[in-house]
Amino acid sequence: MAAVACKSPNLMRGLSWLAKRYYSEQIFPKITTHYSIVPRETDPRWKDVNMERFGDEADVLIVGGGPAGMSAAIRLKQLAQQNSKELRVCLVEKSAEIGGHILSGACVDPVALNELIPDWKDKGAPLNTPVTTDRFSILTETSRIPVPILPGFPLRNHGNYVVRLGHVVRWLGEQAEALGVEMYPGYAASEVLYHEDGSVKGVATNDVGIAKDGSPKDNFERGMELLAKCTIFAEGCHGHLAKQLFQKFSLREKCEPQTYGIGLKELWEVDPSKHRPGTVEHTVGWPLDAHTYGGSFLYHLNEPTPMIAVGFAIGLDYSNPYISPFREFQKFKHHPSVKPIFEGGKRIAYGARALNEGGFQSIPKLTFPGGCLVGCSAGFLNVPKIKGTHNAMKSGMLAAESAFEALTDENSKSETLGLEPKSYEDKIRNSWVWSELKSIRNVRPSFHNPFGLYGGLLYSGITMLIRGKEPWTLSHGDPDHKRLKPASECKPIEYPKPDGVISFDLLTSVALTGTNHEGDQPPHLTLKDDTVPVKRNLAVFNGPEQRFCPAGVYEFVPLEDTSGQRLQINAQNCIHCKTCDIKDPSQNINWVVPEGGGGPAYNGM
Repeated sequence: MAAVACKSPNLMRGLSWLAKRYYSEQIFPKITTHYSIVPRETDPRWKDVNMERFGDEADVLIVGGGPAGMSAAIRLKQLAQQNSKELRVCLVEKSAEIGGHILSGACVDPVALNELIPDWKDKGAPLNTPVTTDRFSILTETSRIPVPILPGFPLRNHGNYVVRLGHVVRWLGEQAEALGVEMYPGYAASEVLYHEDGSVKGVATNDVGIAKDGSPKDNFERGMELLAKCTIFAEGCHGHLAKQLFQKFSLREKCEPQTYGIGLKELWEVDPSKHRPGTVEHTVGWPLDAHTYGGSFLYHLNEPTPMIAVGFAIGLDYSNPYISPFREFQKFKHHPSVKPIFEGGKRIAYGARALNEGGFQSIPKLTFPGGCLVGCSAGFLNVPKIKGTHNAMKSGMLAAESAFEALTDENSKSETLGLEPKSYEDKIRNSWVWSELKSIRNVRPSFHNPFGLYGGLLYSGITMLIRGKEPWTLSHGDPDHKRLKPASECKPIEYPKPDGVISFDLLTSVALTGTNHEGDQPPHLTLKDDTVPVKRNLAVFNGPEQRFCPAGVYEFVPLEDTSGQRLQINAQNCIHCKTCDIKDPSQNINWVVPEGGGGPAYNGM
């Protein structure tokens, strides 16, 4: 046999290659079929398909219809009216209806709204629940320790409003439309377009009519090109296009990496006797350990029915790969001081979103040739205040003012075809957004200390008392995806089984999100390398994606021959929280927009 092997080395190499390929295909089957990973140019099925795009052009294009995008649109049209200028403003939003993808707790500071639309009360803005009662507590496993909220502290909410943010955004959309803003819900921007000089030219919307295997269907339609002199990106936290802009223009060159949290939320109809409209409660502590950042919120809304919004946020810098944010949230609701609120009630909605937590240290360069970043695309959340809507709106307003200046200043000449709203950076730095974020810059990173929660609370209290005037700025350290420890160094967490009354399983919860993706389309949760989830994530970290995803998208299932496991992506479950794109320890997952925008239909949740 040895002689045969020596005489036929090519045969043996060929057999070895076939064996390895067979083994690889069995253990690591093909998962990703999306064109952003599998080029169409190399796929003969696309050879004769017409790839021409039709285009349209505006003065300003806004990508994203949340509070920041809507505020930018409204402010642009206000300025055009005040200065008797013709200005075409277009806004694209991936949700099928304005406000449909909005998820928030939300307790809103009206400071930006007061500036944008001073007569908002007369115009019927849906801010119906002024805060009347504030509570903050530290939870232990069996008790609640009240903590006083001193005047001037971020969690003091008097003067703020408990809202259903989707309803507020829908109302902002009505104001924008009345001013002449052209809005296109149901169109997901999938690609940034550039001029030959490298400046941003606009965006392309996503193609439709692509089969799950990546081939064109009979009803394939190419997306549109939406072009503008200036494009304002208001995609929200960890936006798909903003990620590309950060790299293209090195926008993070002089700031720290962004750090994130995941916020989970439910809406409940509760027993009327337990309903206190205007009551706001926050907790830290149990069920999280002292070295995992997070806490809860509970807001009593003033609605036709006795409604409560309850949520739980966990910093994505946690280190134990066995943590499940969803199950921590369900466990929290069984605390002795929390459970009675929900007894006799009914859960009516569920959702989740990633949150920017980097604050001041992580603010990137905001402008680039052809456009700028606003809202959570840039990261203006005030973490200890647990509020970002007012800062997002103000950033949109300031970006609009800068864009208007760039468009109408007849004495200035642009160096690039795409106009850069250069004054936007200075406007932000001279605004209350900058001073607010600077004053609390050390709160979030202070929790990275040997004493965890308790050291962080102590330092936070001191820095808030002195209004952040300490002469140093703490660092956030490594990005979130680098902080997971190998599973072998961590203890598995045994979570209680949901009772179906107060706590629930994942799939039952996802059913309440109204999530809808066309089934026969390439999964929009793409993998740069299909082998990494099993070879590294499962082998080293015990497959954390099956726990940090709040929608059951990622599932490790046995191979048919039971020789191992493979990753299954249930993309139809995705609720667009972006957590997987952020927390994946291998940074192998890339979230891209699904066909038609897809996703949850929170409808004002």
